[in-house]
Amino acid sequence: MAAPEPRTESPAEPLLEVADLTSRYGRVQALKGASLTVAAGETVCLIGGNGAGKTTFLRAVSGVQPITGGRIRFAGADVATASPQQRVGLGIVQVPEGRQVFAPLAIADNLRLGAYLRRDDEIARDLERVYALFPILAERRALAAGGLSGGQQQMLAIGRAMMSRPKLLLLDEPSMGLSPKLTEEILAAIVRLNAEGVTILLVEQNAVAALSIADRGYVMETGRITHSGPAAALLADDALRAAYLGL
Repeated sequence: MAAPEPRTESPAEPLLEVADLTSRYGRVQALKGASLTVAAGETVCLIGGNGAGKTTFLRAVSGVQPITGGRIRFAGADVATASPQQRVGLGIVQVPEGRQVFAPLAIADNLRLGAYLRRDDEIARDLERVYALFPILAERRALAAGGLSGGQQQMLAIGRAMMSRPKLLLLDEPSMGLSPKLTEEILAAIVRLNAEGVTILLVEQNAVAALSIADRGYVMETGRITHSGPAAALLADDALRAAYLGL
């Protein structure tokens, strides 16, 4: 898959600006002053080892993880105290690690739940957009989500998020547990969504895959951002390749 044209600078007013973010689980300090920006239209990836704080960071941005300090601004507004539901309404939507689909419900019903805050007349059209992105969901729309494979459930989780019409899509480990072929399909879908105008912040253990589709990347270690730069530059950094890319 060809890498997108890299963007080396963010605008003065990013779509997402996170500064000096801190968060803890009880006595454990999970985030220790992490800062990151995402420009409108970008795909930005956050990579790092297990336990580095990447998932906590996404959860803090979406509002499901309390923060103890720092700033979160979205589209120029302070959202640090906004509820998760309010952030969804603003356009911040997360696809959680592990998919978390509603197994007993039909695929179509899972997708409609993604639009639970909407009151417009475009829901049916957006359903068709999701089905065009993931045709297997259209074929099986009446079946229970629990009968899908892991890769198909990941497609459903992304499709459900798209039903909220996100301005910023937060993706947490979308390739986890998937075969190389399904990983390629998920990454291609992410590239397509970005090309259609969705801004993406991607957390991914498969650092090579993440950097191959991202404009810029950040490296997190023990709750802190330690490196950042254009994705191509991070891929070419020998120290990072040895530490995180297995190369």
